[in-house]
Amino acid sequence: MKRIRLVIAYDGTNYCGWQLQPGLPTVEAQINKALSSLLGEKIAVIGASRTDSGVHARGNVAVFDTDTRIPPEKICLAVNQRLPEDIRVQSSIEVAADFHPRKVNCRKTYEYRILNRNIALPMERLYSYFVYYSLDIDAMQKAAGYLAGEHDFKSFCSVKTQVKDTVRSIYRLSVRKEEEAIILSITGSGFLYNMVRIIAGTLIEVGRGAIPPEHMPAILLGRDRSLAGPTAPPQGLTLMNIDYITDNIE
Repeated sequence: MKRIRLVIAYDGTNYCGWQLQPGLPTVEAQINKALSSLLGEKIAVIGASRTDSGVHARGNVAVFDTDTRIPPEKICLAVNQRLPEDIRVQSSIEVAADFHPRKVNCRKTYEYRILNRNIALPMERLYSYFVYYSLDIDAMQKAAGYLAGEHDFKSFCSVKTQVKDTVRSIYRLSVRKEEEAIILSITGSGFLYNMVRIIAGTLIEVGRGAIPPEHMPAILLGRDRSLAGPTAPPQGLTLMNIDYITDNIE
C-alpha cells in the first residue's frame, strides 16, 4: 500500500464545490470515480481544501492510498484520460504513509479577481467579479495592510462557521491592478469559511468609499460579521497553490 499526493486544477463552474454531496456534482466525486475506474479499487481521496460551489483551483491537493503497480508519477497522465475537461491532475507523487494534507503545516494562496470596467466582458464572467464603478486601489491597499499578521477573523467568516478558534495568520495580502483587472492575492496558514470572499467584499466596499481603510482594526476587534462587507461572489476566487512547509513563515 502506498500513498499518492495529487495536485489538481479545476474550473469550479459546473460543480457544487469540492466536497462530496449526495446527488450533486462535485470535484471530489469526479476524481474518486476516475481513480476507482483506473485502478480497479474503491478510491476515496482526502482533499486539502474544500472549495465552495463555483470556486476554481490551480493547485488544490489530495491524497489517496492504493496497491497499484502504476508508477506514481504516471497516475496523473492516466487518470486525466478519465476526467472531464474541466478537471486535470497536474502531478502525482508518492508521499509518506502518514502524510495528511490538512494536518501538515502549509501556506495556501488564493487570488480574487475583479473586472473593473464600465461594461462586462462575457468571456470573463465565470472567472472574475464584474464591478462597474470606480475602485480606489490605494485605499484598498491601505485597508489590506491592516489585515496582515495574526488576528481574530471572526468578523470575516460566515455565521455558519462552526469552529471555535477564529484566529488565523495572513502572511501576505496584496492588491494590484493589471489592465482592467484588480487582483487580490492572499497567503495564509488557513482560512475560515468564506473568509477570503468576505475580505474581498470588504475591500471592494473600501475601494468604492463605503468603508474607510482606517476602520479595518475596529472591524477586526468587533468580532461581528455585520461589521465587515458582503461576501463576494464565488466565480472570482481561485485557489492558486498550497505549499507544505516544515518551518514557520516569518
